[in-house]
Amino acid sequence: MKDKHSGRTAPWTLAALVAVAAVDQLSKWIVVETLEPRTAVPVIGDIARFYLLRNSGAAFSLGENATVFLACLQAAAVVLCAVLAFRVRSPWSAAAAALIGGGAAGNLVDRLFRAPGGLRGHVVDFISVGDFAVFNLADSAITLGVVAYLVYALIVEPRSARSAQAAQAAQGEDR
Repeated sequence: MKDKHSGRTAPWTLAALVAVAAVDQLSKWIVVETLEPRTAVPVIGDIARFYLLRNSGAAFSLGENATVFLACLQAAAVVLCAVLAFRVRSPWSAAAAALIGGGAAGNLVDRLFRAPGGLRGHVVDFISVGDFAVFNLADSAITLGVVAYLVYALIVEPRSARSAQAAQAAQGEDR
């Protein structure tokens, strides 16, 4: 079911998608220009630090030998999220599409243009929290987008469906 607001939100959703990718790329440019690879720079003591790495794989360096596949998957995610921008039914799904698509676009730019290039480029990761994997803003955006979509799909949408059913039942009783 298409919402009456989806046509109005599409430009904003697409603009947010581009903004997420742009902020990710800007952060990576700053990090590459200012940090030495594999040198920890404390941000919040030992809890959070900047640590420049190049990652040919996905999260936790999984799929290190599958960079072309990962690039194609990211390209598909960007296209899907751009298409979904015209079909969103709520601010939650718009935010999810923008965050997931923007994050995928940010990492896709790395795969296309960073060494060794041509769909095999290594993604710049630089945020290190505790003993967790090193990641970047694009990864964070994708994670937040998935969380936003899950909140929408599991909590918001069922509530609005129940409210609509209750309103419909109340109208039926009034007749």
